[in-house]
Amino acid sequence: MARTAAAFRPALRTGQRFDASAASRPILSFESVFKSYRTDQPVLRGTNLLVERGEFVFITGPSGAGKSTLLRLVYAAEQADDGRILFLGRDIARLTPESIPVLRRNMGVVFQDFRLVPTWTVYDNVAIPLDILGLPSRLIRTRVGEVLERVGLAGRGGDRAHVLSGGEQQRVAIARAIVGEPAIILADEPTGNLDPQLAIDTLGLFEEIHETGTTILFATHDRSLLEIRAHRIIVLDEGRAIDVPNGLAVSEEDVTSPQGAFAS
Repeated sequence: MARTAAAFRPALRTGQRFDASAASRPILSFESVFKSYRTDQPVLRGTNLLVERGEFVFITGPSGAGKSTLLRLVYAAEQADDGRILFLGRDIARLTPESIPVLRRNMGVVFQDFRLVPTWTVYDNVAIPLDILGLPSRLIRTRVGEVLERVGLAGRGGDRAHVLSGGEQQRVAIARAIVGEPAIILADEPTGNLDPQLAIDTLGLFEEIHETGTTILFATHDRSLLEIRAHRIIVLDEGRAIDVPNGLAVSEEDVTSPQGAFAS
């Protein structure tokens, strides 16, 4: 299953998606962000986090630590109770409802439960972001073909999603997330429903996507994945973000406290 970064080239929406001044800003910034669903039990408690363009960042912590909440705040599925979240220098909370779709065109989201339409073909599931943009059908066909080859599903566009294995469905979900060439991929426990070897293969696929320059936020509680590669790690612990920039395998002695938060 050969995939090359050169084959995955930018082809869509050549105009600027944000103003030119955003080019020098971090892609994502959390500034003293609070979020709670119960007043006595905040999920995020003054969270500060800075992500530069092109980083690969693991977000980890135990179930309920706020990994999914953090990602949902980024793509504006929820709003913070206090603090600011800046995407390319823009305050997400201050965007108008009409601007939210523009924000999301710059983001690809991959969910643990895939969220495919089971009766649709693989092609239709992947093409939907481009259909929404109103792109020409010829460009959509070309682009979908490229990303299906990229994720190892060349020739499977006509298959119905429900006949695919779990690993194949996750690859379709990843293809859908990258087909619009987003600036950032938000992956919410994308290997949670996969067996260990498929989880490692999926992580490798995200790393290949990262090599094209895409920023990756990869939320997981699977410590084995964190130890495979020395990417930057953010541990969510009691509502705060603890930075472990060199990975657990490299700096194990520096993370005694956060390690206890998600060790099985």
